[in-house]
Amino acid sequence: MIKASNIHKYYGDLEVLKGVNLHIKKGEVIAIIGPSGSGKTTLLQILGTLDKPTKNLNYSLEVNGISLNGISDTVLSQFRNENIGFIFQFHQLLPEFTALENVCIPAFIARKNKKETEEKAAKLLEYLGLSERTSHKPNELSGGEQQRVAVARALINDPAVIFADEPSGNLDSKSAENLHHLFLKLRKEMGQTFVIVTHNKKLAEMADRTLEMKDGLIIEQITNTLL
Repeated sequence: MIKASNIHKYYGDLEVLKGVNLHIKKGEVIAIIGPSGSGKTTLLQILGTLDKPTKNLNYSLEVNGISLNGISDTVLSQFRNENIGFIFQFHQLLPEFTALENVCIPAFIARKNKKETEEKAAKLLEYLGLSERTSHKPNELSGGEQQRVAVARALINDPAVIFADEPSGNLDSKSAENLHHLFLKLRKEMGQTFVIVTHNKKLAEMADRTLEMKDGLIIEQITNTLL
């Protein structure tokens, strides 16, 4: 699903990633942990094509069987829209749109049929327990409900992989636990692949593997046995 080799990232003279290598299989739930400044979010953004590795350092990056080395920004944007879903700590829902409309946005960007998209968005919201909240705007939803809308939005284009950056960091403990179990349910029922940056120990322990980062490198990989 994801193959990355020799991923470096410099910001000026600061080397944030120092040659990261990893391989993630389809259907895996991967947690990336480590102290602030270790390079977790930078790596997530590069794997998710929101940022690019530093060039001329002989890197390779492949997602869903497609090499992303050297492709144009236009092609990369299309690839991202079709293959990747994102969930952020702060849900990033557009406040002027309803839950249903927010879920539809990635599909509309991909120029998918409006009626079919709205029907699919409604089914996703129903699957996530939000069938009674489709016409509500974000300020009318709880934090946990907002994050589930964000999950539906991430799923609308049937992405190959979902990247989540501290997805439960802004939730109370009960809502966070529900979100963590939802990820596992989606993996079980839809075969979804997740790569999750988290400080939440319980979420990390629920993943198939935990990758620990320090000083721009993955220093340890732990196969979890709590599933």
